[in-house]
Amino acid sequence: MDLIDVFQRLGLAIAIGAAIGVERHWRERDEPEGARIAGIRTFTLIGMTGGIGGLLDQGMTPSGLSGLIIASFLIVIAMVLLRFGLMEARAEGSFSATTVISGITTFGLGVLAVAGDMSVASAAGAATVTILASREFLHAAIRRLTWIELRSAVVLLAMGFVLLPLIPADPYGPFGGVSPRSLVILVIMLASISYVGYVAVRLIGGGRGDLVAGAVGGLVSSTATTLAMARQSQNTAVAAGPAAGAIAAGSISLFRTALLLLALAPALGWRLLPGLLVAGGIMLAGAMTAIARADTASEADLPGNPFELSQVIKMAVLITVIAFIARAASQIFGDGGLYVVSALTALADVDAATVTLAGMLPALSLDVALIAVGIAVTANMVAKVVYAAVAGSRGFSLRLAAASALAVAGGLIVTFAAGHV
Repeated sequence: MDLIDVFQRLGLAIAIGAAIGVERHWRERDEPEGARIAGIRTFTLIGMTGGIGGLLDQGMTPSGLSGLIIASFLIVIAMVLLRFGLMEARAEGSFSATTVISGITTFGLGVLAVAGDMSVASAAGAATVTILASREFLHAAIRRLTWIELRSAVVLLAMGFVLLPLIPADPYGPFGGVSPRSLVILVIMLASISYVGYVAVRLIGGGRGDLVAGAVGGLVSSTATTLAMARQSQNTAVAAGPAAGAIAAGSISLFRTALLLLALAPALGWRLLPGLLVAGGIMLAGAMTAIARADTASEADLPGNPFELSQVIKMAVLITVIAFIARAASQIFGDGGLYVVSALTALADVDAATVTLAGMLPALSLDVALIAVGIAVTANMVAKVVYAAVAGSRGFSLRLAAASALAVAGGLIVTFAAGHV
């Protein structure tokens, strides 16, 4: 590497050490001089030492002994930090090893900045500072964490890092087959969105508020959320609150459909994006109007944990069956059969139909996929209005029907005006 590159890399190593040192120094800023084992100066020097160790190792280590100088530096720094860390622990009666581990991490990032990828070193340094600065938040979150939430997180991690690498990627079966790995990835993605929404409600305050609960429920299933809100509307004198939750769930569902299409089939997603955004915006405005008219604020129950193993298996089986039926209908009955299947599958929820249609591109015509997704979205919104009329109060169903009708009309007008259909 040339001299400019050397200075850039060494400068990054120093900057990483300084950034971590600022956080460590700020946390113990009220301590007198000499009462902390490492502050901004020490961590800056540790980062620079890592960078120098990386330079020396590259320029002076004989062939076959790569890493010897870095390892020597690391052992010395770890011993020094450990000694002073033990002294501080005895003096304060604490058992924290964070500063010692942070120092070792800073050294490693300094080495990486000089001898490895600068982008990775920068990102890891920022992540380290974020983790250190989030102590209070993380500790409070752990104190509020329940066993079922922890178990669900473990299941999600196991699915992503243990199960997924073992799942074959090649499609199986007739009509183009179904890729097991794609289905597992979809399950993990939807489960992750659900878990994030669940945690958000917990942090906001246990899921209070129909509007918040409906929006979070829309991340999981707007249809299920609508049914839950419909049942709730029968038990309250004010239907505007549950209606706001159901309408918010529909709005989030439309936005989520747009994001899924952009991620899985960008060409289709960009063509439907204006109409979906307008429809979702109309629903969101309807939710805000409904909640503003509510005389009293009702308390929404926290959504159920979405990561019971049985629920994950049912989701995988449902998506597999829908994918097979959609592909078979498309090849056997042509475009008309695909439209019927899209409408029928959307009676339960729109995600499976949307993802399946996106996965059928480019074998499927883009115009046909656009119409099929439009049918699925519209059928799902109509179905939710019917469910609301059957299970909910009159005021609830009327508010949802009005918002849904305006959203469908607005989305279609925008799509036609843009010349996409």
